Amino acid sequence: MTNALRFPAADPQTAATHFAAELAFEADPDDVHRDLQEGNTQGYVLVETRAPEAFAQARIPGAINLPYRDLPERLDLDPSLVYICYCESFQCNAATKGALALAQRGFRVKRLSGGISAWREAGYPVESDQLVGAGVSKVACHC
Repeated sequence: MTNALRFPAADPQTAATHFAAELAFEADPDDVHRDLQEGNTQGYVLVETRAPEAFAQARIPGAINLPYRDLPERLDLDPSLVYICYCESFQCNAATKGALALAQRGFRVKRLSGGISAWREAGYPVESDQLVGAGVSKVACHC
């Protein structure tokens, strides 16, 4: 028996259900970038869940800053939109915490796979309060 198949693969229907559910919770940086290039972000808002200091240093164009630690109980957000949360990387869970807080307040959410680190590693642009279109080096999470 191979190591890869020590645990048998799920039947196709179970696998389809699982992966469809996974995609309901995640957004891909390539898909979001393509939307931004086409000017088509209808239906969703990018949400930077790190601290304002990190947001000021580097953020995905068009994102809003809602630090997960500071989310008020009531938010003036459009309930018809999906809020795609991101943070620093796979090693940071601020996006998960932010998505949880928004979902608990009744908003539909997704998490951006890999955060701003995956975004930047793909070569996509960032905005910055310090430098427009900044090629900013690694940004501290400030979470």
